[in-house]
Amino acid sequence: MGDGYTVARITRNGEKFEILVKPEPALDFTMGRAVPLSKILVAETVYTDANKGTKAAEDKLKTAFSTLNTTEIAEIILRKGTLQLTSNQRRKLTEEKRKQIIAFITRQAVDPKTNLPHPPLRIEKAMEEVKYSIDPFKSTEEQAKEIIKLLRPVLPIKMEQIKVEIWISTEYAAKAYGTIKGYGTIKREEWRPDGSWRSTVEMPAGLYGPFLDKIGNLTKGSAEVKII
Repeated sequence: MGDGYTVARITRNGEKFEILVKPEPALDFTMGRAVPLSKILVAETVYTDANKGTKAAEDKLKTAFSTLNTTEIAEIILRKGTLQLTSNQRRKLTEEKRKQIIAFITRQAVDPKTNLPHPPLRIEKAMEEVKYSIDPFKSTEEQAKEIIKLLRPVLPIKMEQIKVEIWISTEYAAKAYGTIKGYGTIKREEWRPDGSWRSTVEMPAGLYGPFLDKIGNLTKGSAEVKII
């Protein structure tokens, strides 16, 4: 494919169908952004082999898509088929996914020797050592859990959830509530008669340190927090 276009394809009833599309707007569309098909399609033609310029027969289109409307067929191919990425797109998406995975592992996992999260750079270097091939379209959480298993022989690491008991004074309770929800799951809570708030929150062990810093700043050090 040339620099200005790539292929999206789908297989139906054993037949392959392809369309020529502009790489960036096509990728935006497949990732859920609202992009008009007119800005995506290079040509309003459905092929069985776009490289050879072989057009799909009308009877095969009708059987596979129940329509001959090229725009409708193109939308089906883009939504349910596969987009051939350019090398630059794949490199960019893979790097973004890599950063997401490292961030996930930093939040969710800890060093069992210290119960503190590993620094992102340490995780990144360990990932390079195990040579895991990142899939830009596979979920971050699924790949992170696979990578953690592979990292264990080269890096002491474990995923752990902890329960934290929290007390926030009246002055900061309402303000802190939304922040606390962002760090974990509230298992129990109680608004006291004086307006203060006590709760038990379950969170990834790797978030405990950043959580302490955040709540300390938010409540000017007045909050009471402990692992239970």
